[in-house]
Amino acid sequence: MSVEELIKAAGIHEAVNDKNTGRLIINRDKVVDSNVIPGLVIDAKEIKDGVDINFILKENTIIENPVHLCFGVTDKEAIQKIIMNVDIRKNSKISLIAHCVFPNAVDVKHIMDAKVKIGKGSKYSYFERHIHNEEGGIVVIPKAYIDLEENSRFKTEFELLRGRVGTINIDYEITCGKASVMEMTTRINGRGNDYINIKESGNLVGERSRGVLTSKIAVRQNAKANIFNRMIATGDYARGHVDCKEIIQDNAVAKAIPIVEVRNPKARITHEASIGSVDSKQLQTLMSRGLSEDESVELIISGLLS
Repeated sequence: MSVEELIKAAGIHEAVNDKNTGRLIINRDKVVDSNVIPGLVIDAKEIKDGVDINFILKENTIIENPVHLCFGVTDKEAIQKIIMNVDIRKNSKISLIAHCVFPNAVDVKHIMDAKVKIGKGSKYSYFERHIHNEEGGIVVIPKAYIDLEENSRFKTEFELLRGRVGTINIDYEITCGKASVMEMTTRINGRGNDYINIKESGNLVGERSRGVLTSKIAVRQNAKANIFNRMIATGDYARGHVDCKEIIQDNAVAKAIPIVEVRNPKARITHEASIGSVDSKQLQTLMSRGLSEDESVELIISGLLS
């Protein structure tokens, strides 16, 4: 598949045609296109089965337009390793949109290993959207360690709604410094024999640090989901919340394990978890308005994952 076809699959035509928008496009283990803008340093080296990336945002740099990353595999069988070292230096701001596209996967493994440091007073947003095919022939293994310095903000969203999940194992750990804020949201729609395993950990170490872990998962047919969310508060006046919602249908199985741990009497963490089928009242209401049962279920699940 050419770079043009990969761009089409990711839906990033406008970003590619805008010289003021930063981007990096990778197909398997090749950097096929890039655009670096002032204040941003992207050093991408091709390695065996993947790419090693040093991503630096210079001090006091504000990037207005989202930077687009495209990590794709257009082969049917492949291993892709993405190693990312992200250094967001103090008093800076950036938003990234990562498009992970696997349109032909039959036996593909995508491995992401990231280390992220957010400097004092900086803001970093990372939205990761996966687009898979209907074969389910992919294994996704993203792992990340994130360190937030004083008064920084980190927001990440992981979305896998298009195509079959295959197998996914997410492992994220965040450490929050003084007055820093973290928000992590995961939305995944599983079908067939998809397997979803999520492990997220937030460490509220700094005074007045805050954090939210949110998981919204739907599993149908024979899919399985295990959600392990952990929030630990040790800093004075730290505040955290863990929220996990799962919808199951058919023979699917879902498990949620929210763990909250408070080691400081001045800190506080709350949690909420719910697992069950679609709400019968919502289902009846939608069907009374002319939708079929399947259409109503789809609409309810779409609402949960929005």
